Amino acid sequence: MRARWLSDVAAQEQTTYQARGRSRWYFACQQKRLAFKEKQMAREIIRVEPLSTWLERWKAPTSVATRHGDTLYVSGLPPFDPATGEVLDAPIEQQTQRVLEQLKLCVETAGSSLDQVLKCNVYCTSVELFPVVNEIYARFFGPEPPARIFINVPAWPGRFDIEIDCVAAL
Repeated sequence: MRARWLSDVAAQEQTTYQARGRSRWYFACQQKRLAFKEKQMAREIIRVEPLSTWLERWKAPTSVATRHGDTLYVSGLPPFDPATGEVLDAPIEQQTQRVLEQLKLCVETAGSSLDQVLKCNVYCTSVELFPVVNEIYARFFGPEPPARIFINVPAWPGRFDIEIDCVAAL
């Protein structure tokens, strides 16, 4: 549908350019510019190993990271145990540390950094854990942290208490 619409628009533009006395060369340049812009704005899935493989074990229909233009979107992930790839069954301090290490791996794999993170969404199973999460979160983001929201969620299909997703600039 979109391709047909683009070809209809291209035909209308060619007619308009020719009516204005512009050459086919001008039209071809415009078409190349539009094609470049379309390609530049295409969504790109970024695999982050070993996280992408571990997430596939859960059969979750999601990507670890997605790039669109100069923006990176990182999915919230459970705290995976780096030795086994299984979900880490540990206290909230270790879970938070692990989730933030994974987030850092994702943004760095995509060519960005934690300094370029614009917004984080912190999902946690208890508001009682807020102070503990804050303490560890501050270590990763320092004195100028990104915008953030802390969201209380009931539970996930797994034994973990926290996920953090983010949007970052590239």
